Amino acid sequence: MNKSVYSLVLMDDVIQAVDAEAYRRGTSRSNLINQILAEHLSCITPEMRMQEIFCSLTDLISSSFQIQQQRSASLMTLRTALEYKYRPTVNYKVELERSPDEFLGTLKVRIRTQSEPLINLFNNFFIYRVKLEAAALAQLSYENYTCELCSGSFTRKLINSGLNEEQNGAAISRYLTNLNQSIQAYFSGPQSFRQLAPELEYEYKNLLEEFII
Repeated sequence: MNKSVYSLVLMDDVIQAVDAEAYRRGTSRSNLINQILAEHLSCITPEMRMQEIFCSLTDLISSSFQIQQQRSASLMTLRTALEYKYRPTVNYKVELERSPDEFLGTLKVRIRTQSEPLINLFNNFFIYRVKLEAAALAQLSYENYTCELCSGSFTRKLINSGLNEEQNGAAISRYLTNLNQSIQAYFSGPQSFRQLAPELEYEYKNLLEEFII
């Protein structure tokens, strides 16, 4: 969506109120004014589109996730505690593109710990997960799987497959739920994961039959 620069003459009191509300929402003055005018005139902005996706995600996401305060229209942060000693936290950050093209946005998963054994477990899980996702998407002729694995941090692009906002929210919700269940199972122990992995992989592949994400 293109933008242009315009000059507006507004009352000082109006600007003060706009600035206070923009700060509360974590956005800029011009972006807030754009949103207010768009809502009043029934125009669809990128912020509205992203908010609709996040609303759908919030409605459908598993109760095992805690949704953090949203300070940006394009970013949502969720977290879960691992069923592991010291209950380390895993953070999930979903950042949507304002004008999605090939990718809808980016997912970043990070474990909050200083423990090297835990970080190694996290890294080993995602080595397995990357192979699973890349192979499953390739079977569906999606070769643009893009990801990065660093120490204790995994980032991947969310594929834009032309879904509407509600469907995108549902797809992200189901993906995060399956991913989190898989992480939890992996950290619970290798033996139990070997037993649970086939069912979790089957659920992931079922997801891809409905949504490419």
